[in-house]
Amino acid sequence: MGKAKQVSWREAKPAPIVFVSGPEDYTADRAIRSIRDSLRKSEAGLEVHELLASDYTSGQLTALASPSLFMEPRLVLIEGFEKCSDALIEDGLSYLLDPSADTTIVLRHNASSVRGKKLIDAIRASDIAVEIACAEIKKDSEKAAFIQSEFAAAGRKITPGALRALADAFADDLSELAAACSQLLVDQSESIDEATVDKYYGGRVETNAFKVADAALAGQSAEALALLRHALTTGADPVPVVAAFAMKVRLMAKVYGNKYATAATVGAQPWQIDRARKDLAGWSEEGLANAVLALATADAAVKGAERDPVFALEKLVLLLSNRGQKNTET
Repeated sequence: MGKAKQVSWREAKPAPIVFVSGPEDYTADRAIRSIRDSLRKSEAGLEVHELLASDYTSGQLTALASPSLFMEPRLVLIEGFEKCSDALIEDGLSYLLDPSADTTIVLRHNASSVRGKKLIDAIRASDIAVEIACAEIKKDSEKAAFIQSEFAAAGRKITPGALRALADAFADDLSELAAACSQLLVDQSESIDEATVDKYYGGRVETNAFKVADAALAGQSAEALALLRHALTTGADPVPVVAAFAMKVRLMAKVYGNKYATAATVGAQPWQIDRARKDLAGWSEEGLANAVLALATADAAVKGAERDPVFALEKLVLLLSNRGQKNTET
């Protein structure tokens, strides 16, 4: 009996079976994207199929992995393995014994349950499989290590002071932190220092905007208003603040009532879809419609349609804190 190879998410490559485990959606998404890009680079005719594990029906795996007429390579991405059907467990066990050539099966499991343990154990005991463990990145030391490795992977240097400033500026969202690293890597400075970080993120406009949005969508009106006022007094432009709200609310509207929403169908990453579903708790269709209309009004206000854009923003924050319901006490 063999054993699945353990691989870092930064070193993700195609294999007959790739088991992407762990709660950190951002690094899992990076790993899956690397696998997809690698396959497409070697074969432009790659066939990509995305499935929800909970909706899997008997025989799908064999049908999708079987060689096509023109023998194109195939990538089958199965999301939400922690909610897998019995049929997927059964078919997965059979597939391990007779995998298809030129096919990569990627199984994404967020470690939130032990569902599918029999198949997971079989995958981990298989020498044709690779496991990519995506541990949660929450502690300051973990974020610092993440930043350091982002720069090291690009062959660049970042000073300790700049690293701390960057970690402080983007403390709440790993995807935003990674995006900030990517933007800094475009800078031609030999080494990224605090002055460089300050040049790009001195006001922490983007971070503050998303913090305001997150607090409002969590129903924390007082905190959201306090964060909004702090953001504006430290240099935040009202326009990107509204844009941050709009990005979140529009995705919520796309995901609302759509359990089949995927990265391909709504134009967002899996971790963003999961976050939108969490933000939707307590929302109604009417509330979302009110929010979309309020966003349009606020967007016009901050672009000059009203004399007091701050008041328009505060009204928007209160509406979103009340899950789109008007005339409700906050």
